[in-house]
Amino acid sequence: MALEQNQSTDYYYEENEMNGTYDYSQYEMICIKEEVRNFAKVFLPAFFTIAFILGLAGNSIVVAIYAYYKKQRTKTDVYILNLAVADLLLLFTLPFWAVNAVHGWILGKMMCKATSALYTVNFVSGMQFLACISIDRYWAVTKAPSQSGVGKPCWIICFCVWTAAILLSIPHLVFYTVNDNMRCITIFPHHLGKYMKASIQILEICIGFVIPFLIMGVCYSLTARTLIKMPNIKKARPLKVLLTVVIVFIVTQLPYNIVKLCQAIDTIFFLITDCDMSKRMDVAIQITESIALFHSCLNPILYVFMGASFKNYIMKVAKKYGSWRRQRQNVEEIPFDSEGPTEPTSSFTI
Repeated sequence: MALEQNQSTDYYYEENEMNGTYDYSQYEMICIKEEVRNFAKVFLPAFFTIAFILGLAGNSIVVAIYAYYKKQRTKTDVYILNLAVADLLLLFTLPFWAVNAVHGWILGKMMCKATSALYTVNFVSGMQFLACISIDRYWAVTKAPSQSGVGKPCWIICFCVWTAAILLSIPHLVFYTVNDNMRCITIFPHHLGKYMKASIQILEICIGFVIPFLIMGVCYSLTARTLIKMPNIKKARPLKVLLTVVIVFIVTQLPYNIVKLCQAIDTIFFLITDCDMSKRMDVAIQITESIALFHSCLNPILYVFMGASFKNYIMKVAKKYGSWRRQRQNVEEIPFDSEGPTEPTSSFTI
């Protein structure tokens, strides 16, 4: 996680010091960040617990419905299913980071690498699948809908998204480790140094935010314009959904990526030389990254529960489960010595 790199930074170095071998005992500690760590110990576990519970509930329902009940899937359905899987895998890393904020990393170097890579894979792929959904919705509104269902190109796109996210996570597998303070952070070789770190951060910003944001902005703008021009249809609700999706994406992702970009620039040019400013930057990355993570809890609401089709499947499952419960209760109420026929139970309706 980006915030882990900052919580352990207690020293400032001049640019010519970045190429040498560090002996930390020779440098004066000029910025003690104990209050930053204390803030993380309280804020991160509380926030991650809420996000984990809400996100696990919503995305699990999405995966269950699409995997077991909805047999005829569209391209958007496939993208939403992949998005829910990515969100779930991302949420499963949060308990580890919550424990890390309080007690430090106690699971060893390999788990540090694996958890960091898993976090990056699913965070980036989730943003990419949001872009795929916007493209498919644009084609559904502006072009004649295809009757062929999910084709090979859809699965190729999903494969490419996962592959790109996995490739972007390779630096986490290589450079993440556990330091002497029991923190899971990135440590780059001295010959790679600041430019490698900044390049990786900028690449993550481009693939995980800039490209999806541009695609979503263009597709949803064209979709909204097409809906407005269409006669004799109810336009208010689709337009509100599109506007809500874009606003939520901007509110949750833009602050985090702005702070991350500032970090990348500071990595190269050493602009932050004040201790208080460094502390504020650390707290800012903790808060903004947590808000960005919360988008995984909102995805089921934005992309699934607002849709009439998915709500119909929820209703069918509820009716089926209600009917099964009614039948079971009716059977359980029959005495063991009863030999008479039982009355059939009526189906549960909502």
